[in-house]
Amino acid sequence: MPQPELNLLALSYRLIYTVLGGYITARLAPHAPMRHVWVLAIIGLAMGTAGAIATIPMNLGPAWYPIALAVTAVPCTWLGGVLHRKTPSPARASRALPSP
Repeated sequence: MPQPELNLLALSYRLIYTVLGGYITARLAPHAPMRHVWVLAIIGLAMGTAGAIATIPMNLGPAWYPIALAVTAVPCTWLGGVLHRKTPSPARASRALPSP
């Protein structure tokens, strides 16, 4: 896609999905949710870097798009994990309620 507007649109929804992926990873982690989020972030960084290295020489579109995917993998995944930590869990909420 040579149009920067379409690349920006694709980048914006990919960023949302990356944050959502970090949140879901933290939510489903059996223990140490942020450790799981960091593993996912490193995998995303590695895959994004490999994708950028592979596609930039092919001249498929602007070079900033695959670079942006690789660069934003870690902060967006981390943000999803942080959003999970800030969301009250049912277990924590039930402990806060007084027993009858």
